[in-house]
Amino acid sequence: MTTSSRPFDAVLTDLDGVIRLFDHSELNRLERAAGLPAGRTMGVAFHAELRGPLLLGQLAKAEWRARIVERLAQESAAAAELAAAFTTAPFRADPAVVALLRAVREHVPVVVVTNATLWLDADLAAIGLTGLADAVVNSAVVGAVKPEERIYRIAAEQAGAAVERCLFVDDTAGNVAAARALGMTGVEYREPADLRNALSPLLN
Repeated sequence: MTTSSRPFDAVLTDLDGVIRLFDHSELNRLERAAGLPAGRTMGVAFHAELRGPLLLGQLAKAEWRARIVERLAQESAAAAELAAAFTTAPFRADPAVVALLRAVREHVPVVVVTNATLWLDADLAAIGLTGLADAVVNSAVVGAVKPEERIYRIAAEQAGAAVERCLFVDDTAGNVAAARALGMTGVEYREPADLRNALSPLLN
């Protein structure tokens, strides 16, 4: 397939909820035992006062955990255990998604664009994803968070593609809407079939 006939020249993809999947079963068990609603720990961890500094690279992991404990302590005696379970939750890569990205990378650049943390590189190495993409655009490094326009433009630049020639994949509707507003082709991800269908013009 020639460059002129491609539907897009680069794939920009989210990480969490698309490539990386977390297992919060232990956290869920602890929240039930503590009488807290499901997702309460996550809600505290990503409260606006913590989320911004975390995703902009201003919080180390130990400090983030300590601040989660401080906030949860007002609600539960198990605050430290809950914070530890959340911040050390196991995670894995979705093999179906990884296979699709490796396949499409033979045709166009792939860039991971993610709202993440200062320890992202270590996380990627832990599950064998170092080198999966041509570049990783991490909010904690570049100082911009999706859905801010700048992070999309940085990702397109890293891919070496015009913004309007990028396919953007994310599991958050607002992030996809922001990409579309810039002229990208946006895919709201729910399952590997969504990605497979979007990539099919290059893979079939």
